[in-house]
Amino acid sequence: MRIVQVANFVTPTSGGLRTALGHLAAGYAAAGHDVVQVVPGERAAVVETAGGRRVELPAPAVPGTGYRVHASPRRVVRALEDLAPDRLEVHDRTTLRGLGTWARRAGVPALVVSHERLDRWLRQWLPSRPAVHGWGDALADRSNAALAAGFGTVVCTTGWAAEEFTRLGVGVSTVPLGVDAGSFVPDRSARSRYATDGEVLLATATRLSREKRPDLAVAALAELCRRGVPARLVVAGDGPARAALQRRSAGLPVRFLGHVRHRPGLAGLLGAADVVLAPGPVETFGLAALEALSCGTPVVVHRDSALPSVAGPAGVAAAGTAVGMADGVQALLAEGEAVRRDRARRRAEQFPWERTVRGFLALHGAAGRELAA
Repeated sequence: MRIVQVANFVTPTSGGLRTALGHLAAGYAAAGHDVVQVVPGERAAVVETAGGRRVELPAPAVPGTGYRVHASPRRVVRALEDLAPDRLEVHDRTTLRGLGTWARRAGVPALVVSHERLDRWLRQWLPSRPAVHGWGDALADRSNAALAAGFGTVVCTTGWAAEEFTRLGVGVSTVPLGVDAGSFVPDRSARSRYATDGEVLLATATRLSREKRPDLAVAALAELCRRGVPARLVVAGDGPARAALQRRSAGLPVRFLGHVRHRPGLAGLLGAADVVLAPGPVETFGLAALEALSCGTPVVVHRDSALPSVAGPAGVAAAGTAVGMADGVQALLAEGEAVRRDRARRRAEQFPWERTVRGFLALHGAAGRELAA
């Protein structure tokens, strides 16, 4: 059957969403299905990929973000009418949320994947007052109820992400994402590129934007240095907060790599690190943290996010403060290196992409050739 994936916020330099779409598309194709992705682009284009076709529709850039967004749902609908999907998979809850209505009228089974937790995201941007947060939660509830009503199936990647739907009585299907354990392997050979003997190498791989809280990684490094720990931090990622973060890092041993386009380079950094920091409080899964675990590197994660359930015993769930993150780093370093690295890798091996693909295909009611276990 033809499965059409539609998404916003997908660019050559975007992270988790682009990765997830690519692995799902490749898995669907391997199972014998025809896959088409519809994403925003600078101009109209059709690109052949390993997982099928990628249709890029002209879309405006969102200032200060590096992203493009489908601003004309009608253009997307016209593309869908031409593509005639058997199944529709929407990876967006902003301008594309109305596609559920189109799918129902067209008789196309559709699902929507919630990659953000709206109630927690709103709290990041609203003033920190109970009355305002209550208003934001009510707004999120209305939005989530309407989104669920428009689609036959809502998919979340963790139970934490599903909470804002389940509290409304909305049935949610939970399908965890995965990691390419063959590309992200334990390998410390790149360590000398980033740190000298005797130094504690920290890394973070994230978009440099306010909601991701990369400032917490820098603050944790500063706290460790204050404690006399010979640590340094390497930051992989780019975004609108980069300039401010570089100013904040002045005088600290911090290196900014920008966006690391090549997966081997990112895997080399994650494998070289002693600890990876995942400070985002609104992460609904955290692919970068899982990739770090696959490289044998334990993680310190924000305790208010979904990452504690993903990292499990291979990570430390820390308070979202410099002291909390620094304490988490030292707790991991107090353990034997071989023990913590083996535990990290074994945790990551519980999240194969093949399981993710099977879960989504089951929701689509799609049969296909047998996938490797």
